[in-house]
Amino acid sequence: MSTLEATSTSAGLFISFEGIDGAGKSTHIESLAQAFKAVGRQVLTTREPGGTDLAEKIRHMVLNDPMDAMTEALLVFAARRDHIQHCIEPALAQGKVVLCDRFTDATFAYQGGGRGFDWAVLTQLETWVQTRAPDMTLWFDLSPQIAAERLAGARVPDKFESQPVAFFEKVVAGYAQRELAEPARMVRVDAFGHRDEVWARVMLAVQSRGYL
Repeated sequence: MSTLEATSTSAGLFISFEGIDGAGKSTHIESLAQAFKAVGRQVLTTREPGGTDLAEKIRHMVLNDPMDAMTEALLVFAARRDHIQHCIEPALAQGKVVLCDRFTDATFAYQGGGRGFDWAVLTQLETWVQTRAPDMTLWFDLSPQIAAERLAGARVPDKFESQPVAFFEKVVAGYAQRELAEPARMVRVDAFGHRDEVWARVMLAVQSRGYL
């Protein structure tokens, strides 16, 4: 059986969604989940930080409580460890498609890029905690100015969403650095334009890998 045949029939598939707040990544997760279900796949949609009871508690702290970048990084990786062990790995072992709203790239982008935390320390934490990288990462790339316009008045912002545009410019640079390091895994999706236009780009990226 070929690799693509295995992926399309029984093997678990792990796709992460990345991008700054307002880029629209969350909008397309459910649409992609429905596309996979339409071809007979079982799908798990989840998020980070979060995905388990413990990780959701940590999420609340990370998004709302004041702390330094190292504390943020340690908490996020602790949540990730629990998420991987109790949610992601079991689902993949059952042959499910796992669609995750943010994963390790977000830590490098937000804590490494936005907060300026030591990239080498994040890499070491990634090595300790992450047992499997996503098969594919969709990075929804959008200018921070446009993302801010989309978010204006949409909801009460958490401590990250409240950051100035300059912070998100650093976050975008962090994502770009990750893409440069792992271009085979990480696919940049132009998130500017109408929702249907962006969705077409998402489908093209996924179908080009033979996943649908």
